Amino acid sequence: MQSGPQPADFADVRATNLAVVLRHVRTHAPCSRADIAAATGLNKATVSSLVADLIERRLLRETGLAEHRIGRPATMLVLDGQPYAAIGMEVAADHLTAVAVDLAGEQLLSWRRAFTGTETAAGKAVSTIAALASRAASRVAAQGRQVLGVTVGVPGLVDADGAVRLAAGLGWRDVELRADLVRALRDPKYDVAVDNDANLSALAEHRYGAYAGTANLVYLTGELGIGAGVVVDGRLLRGGRGFSGEIGHLQLDPAGPQCPCGRIGCLEALAGVRAIIRRVLPDAEADGPVTDFAPEIEEVVRRARRADPATLSALTAVGRHLGHGVSILANLVNPDVVVLGGSFVPLSPWLLPAAGSELAARAVAPDAGGCKLVASALGPGAAATGGAARALAAVDAGHLPRSPPDPWGRGGARVTCGLALS
Repeated sequence: MQSGPQPADFADVRATNLAVVLRHVRTHAPCSRADIAAATGLNKATVSSLVADLIERRLLRETGLAEHRIGRPATMLVLDGQPYAAIGMEVAADHLTAVAVDLAGEQLLSWRRAFTGTETAAGKAVSTIAALASRAASRVAAQGRQVLGVTVGVPGLVDADGAVRLAAGLGWRDVELRADLVRALRDPKYDVAVDNDANLSALAEHRYGAYAGTANLVYLTGELGIGAGVVVDGRLLRGGRGFSGEIGHLQLDPAGPQCPCGRIGCLEALAGVRAIIRRVLPDAEADGPVTDFAPEIEEVVRRARRADPATLSALTAVGRHLGHGVSILANLVNPDVVVLGGSFVPLSPWLLPAAGSELAARAVAPDAGGCKLVASALGPGAAATGGAARALAAVDAGHLPRSPPDPWGRGGARVTCGLALS
C-alpha cells in the first residue's frame, strides 16, 4: 500500500486552475486573458481553455474590447454569475435576517423578520428559520437562479457538524440545527450550513467591507452577546472544534454583574447591548426582558446626541470595557483592524474614543501594534451577508457549479473537488 503524498489528479489540477482564474477576475475585473496569464503564470493556451469553461458555466462573461491599451485591443472579462445566488441568514434575539447575493456581490434580496428568539423553543425556531430559508430559495429560483447554498449564523458555539452546542442568549443547548434544517427543507439540492454569527460577519467584512482583503481582521458582534470573528493571514480562525472567538465571556471584572452564561464580570455583561440599555435606560425592562432592542438603542442615540451627561458617562464606561477586550485580541493575534458591528455601529461615535484610548493603554506593542478600531460600514445583517459569502467562497475555492440552472430554476448538480475551505 502506498503512503505519503499522492500525485494530483488532472481534474483536481484543472479545478484549482479554474478557481485561480475566477478569483483573479473577481479581484481585478475587467481584465483580459493576457492579463490573467501574466498575473497567474498560467500559459495563454491554458488560460483560454479555462476562460472558455468558465464562460460556458456562466461564471464569466466578455464585455467587449478595451481600446486604450498598448498593442492590439483585448477582449475584457468580468464576473457573470447571474444564474447563481447564495443565501445567508442571521438568527438574533429579536429578529431573523435573510440575504441573497449573486456571484458578483449584487444583493438580490434582504429581508428582516421579527423573531422572539429568547422566548421561542428551539424546535419551533427551526421551523421558523426553515420557512424563511425556503421562501428565500423559492424567490431566487423564480428568478431563474441556482441556489449555491444556505448558511445560517447563530450567536453561540457551533461545531463542525452545524450543531449549536450552546447559545446562551437564545437559551439553546445541543440543538442539531443543520440536521434539523436539512430535514425541514426536505433534503434540498443546495448545501445547508450553520456557523457562528461572528465568524460569518468577519467573512462579510473580509469580502465586502471597507477593509476587504485585509489579511488580519477581527469583527466584534454587537447584538445580545459579543463574539469575535477572527481572520488571521487571510483565513478564518476556527480552533480545534470551531469554538474560537468567544471574547464576550472573558472575565474582565470579578466584581462585575452576572453574565447570561452564569459567570461574573464577562465582557458581555459589561458592554453587551443589554448592559448598555440597563445603564442608560434602567426602567426599560421593568415590565419584563426586552426582546426588540432597536427602539431602546435609538433612544440611547437620541440621549447621546443631546449630550445627556448620564448617557455619555455610561457609553464612555462601555467603550473602556470594549477597549479592554480588544487589547487582549491585539496582544494575542495582532489584527490590522477590529470592526465593531451590530448595535455598536450607531453608538460608535461615543464608544470609539474611549475604546481607542483603552486599547492604546493596554496593548503591549507600540501604537497597539498598528491595530485600528472602526465601525462597520456594512449595516445590519452582516452575519447574513457573510453566510452568503461563505457559499461564494466555496466557488472561489474550486467547488464550481457544473452548469447554469435550467429554465425552471431547479438547478443542476455541483462539482466538489475536495479542496479545503477555511
